[in-house]
Formats: sequence, structure tokens, C-alpha cells
Amino acid sequence: MGTVFSITVRDPGPETAAALGRIVERLHRIDAVFSTYRPDSDISRLDRGELTRAACDPDVPGVLAACRQVAAETDGWFTERPGGRLDPSGWVKGWAVEEAAALLRSSGARQYCVSGGGDVQTGGGPWRIGIADPRQPALIAAVLAGRGLAVATSGTAERGAHIIDPHTGRPATGLASLTLVGAPGTGIARIDAWTTAAFAMGPDRALAWAARRPGIEALAILPDGTKRWTPGLPGHLPASGPADWQSAVG
Repeated sequence: MGTVFSITVRDPGPETAAALGRIVERLHRIDAVFSTYRPDSDISRLDRGELTRAACDPDVPGVLAACRQVAAETDGWFTERPGGRLDPSGWVKGWAVEEAAALLRSSGARQYCVSGGGDVQTGGGPWRIGIADPRQPALIAAVLAGRGLAVATSGTAERGAHIIDPHTGRPATGLASLTLVGAPGTGIARIDAWTTAAFAMGPDRALAWAARRPGIEALAILPDGTKRWTPGLPGHLPASGPADWQSAVG
């Protein structure tokens, strides 16, 4: 998937090692089927017309259906065909994190953190999650805290302006990064896809859209470094957070 996954388990048990092995196998399988970096993946071959949907891995129809659902939820700001090429990565990466978290839970783990390419799903807690500064990725722009959170960030720091505005076909440039935080129980797959869509919207539309979603908060960082956020975001900041977070910009 062109990114790195990391897993932390605070309460390892007898089944943890086996679960980690199953997770590695699952992630490699997802990569083999959905990676747009691999010409032999099912998605690449489907895009070239070498496979039919019926001949693809059984996960493919479900993933594409999920992409269409997110497109409807975001008024068309999400697409599985950015730039005209079949690429459901906006759903798949978060879904892969969600799959890994499910395997950990099935092994008995309740205190864990799964991270993959800017998407984080936690169980138990509390956990502290750092949000990289998109203009200086070695620095932290904000720290979020909580239990059972789903946190996704889309931005330009690692891959430049790579998120496509599906309405214009051009890269979205109104934001440097956008982070969405989901309440406990919210799956990271949907949060990740919503983050991709909201990034394409630009700051004003994205923050207004996020503010209307129950249980969702957003942090937007503009290209000049300005931070904007939804009214409830300070509730996800640690108690030691700076005073300037106490007023919210809608």
C-alpha cells in the first residue's frame, strides 16, 4: 500500500503472537489485491480490463460498494476513480487498519493501537496521538488524547498534492492537512474515507461538513500553518493542551 503499519499491544496474551502473524498475512493479502503500485493486483488488472469484477477477489465488490456509499455520504467528494483511474485506496488503507484491529480483538487484546499511513485505531486507553506538522513533518502540530478513538489524517507532507478534487479533476490545494477524529465505536475505514473527501472540499466546506456529522471532530491546517477546528475538538485534547485551543473556529 506504499506505507508503513505499526501495532502496539499493552495487554499481550497467549494468542497475541499468533494474531500478529495473521495480521501480517492479512495485510499482505490486502496489498496483493488492492495495491495500485502493483501491476499484478486485482485492482490494477480490473482497471485495465483484464479481469471482471466477478473474477476478482471476493473482497473487491464489497470495497467498491463501500466507496460508492462514501461518495453518497459526502455529496460526491469521494470517488474510487480519482483522476479517472480505479483507485479505492481512500477506503482500503483505513479498512486494512480496521481489519488488523479486529484480529487483535479476536485474540483477546483490549489495549492496542494500530497505525497505518496516518490512520490510527485504538482500543482501550487512554492513548495520546500526535498529528504531524504538514510543513515540518518532524514536528508535532497537535496531540489528541482519548479512549477507543479512530483518527485519520490526509495531507501533503509525504506525497505532495495527491488528493484529487473529483469535481475538477485537479489536485486539492486548499489544505495542508486535515484530521478527523471519530468517537469510540466509529470504524477507521469510514473515518479515513471521509477525511479524503473532506480534504478535497477545502477548509470552509470541510469544517462545516464535519461539524454536522455526529461524533466527528476535525482539525484543519492551512498551507500557511493556520489551524482551524470544529467546536468539539478541544474535548479530544489532553488536559495539558495549550490555552489557545479553548476557543473553537467553525
